[in-house]
Amino acid sequence: MKTLAYLQISALLLAGLFPGLAAAEGGPGVGYAKISDGAYSIVAEVRAKPGKEAELRAVTLPLIDLVRGDPANLVYFLQENRESPGHFIFYEIFANQADFEAHNAMPYVKDWFAKLPDLADGGVKVMRMEVLAPAGK
Repeated sequence: MKTLAYLQISALLLAGLFPGLAAAEGGPGVGYAKISDGAYSIVAEVRAKPGKEAELRAVTLPLIDLVRGDPANLVYFLQENRESPGHFIFYEIFANQADFEAHNAMPYVKDWFAKLPDLADGGVKVMRMEVLAPAGK
């Protein structure tokens, strides 16, 4: 009985922390329908200079809410390498390149890039990618 109560409380907490989970009641992968074949995706990485890991993390974390709040952004994840603190990987999806370029022109993105010379080792490495979806989806 305790396990069931724990699972129910966990589900409620997750739904509160991640409101999108509640919307996924239609089944697994429902959100993928928003991402069309040919969508513009980015995989980028940045590494902190030695001793600058905490500073780079501090200026990078606010990007999560800012980018996810952009209506043109479809997906945004910021990840940090567990084995190498200060090594960040970004995964972003936009409907097209124009939406991504408009994102890069936002003041908060420009401000973040302006801080990188002092914090990042070698700048940002970017792979510009195309989302492939099965035919008919």
